[in-house]
Amino acid sequence: MEGFTPVSGLVGGLLIGLAVVLFLLLNGRLAGISGILGGLLVPAEDTDGRGWRAAFVGGLLLGAAAYALAAGGIAVRVEAALPVLVVAGLLVGFGSRLGSGCTSGHGLCGIARLSRRSVAATAVFFGVAAATVFIVRHAL
Repeated sequence: MEGFTPVSGLVGGLLIGLAVVLFLLLNGRLAGISGILGGLLVPAEDTDGRGWRAAFVGGLLLGAAAYALAAGGIAVRVEAALPVLVVAGLLVGFGSRLGSGCTSGHGLCGIARLSRRSVAATAVFFGVAAATVFIVRHAL
């Protein structure tokens, strides 16, 4: 199987899990990316927590950049046109607002807290993703 990397997947998963647990223990907040990013996009009058939110998002970007530098780049090939990516991004954003959270918030944090709502949301996320891949690759 090309691209099957269980060790790096395991290490990455453990690091993500550790980060989520530490974030909850140290800050009392869930590490849901859509909520953290959404908090940066609120009007300027509501600046509660803007600093830690900016640091969190900045850390995500800097972490990816540091990995790319250390690994000599990231081999990702996107086979979709820009308009498709823009529409897909808007749909994901709308869906995460509609679902009161994203895959990181529900899948990592909610399921770990045994939230039935998060289990249902994550099942829907993955079900729709699987159906979309099937339709795009086999039906269209």
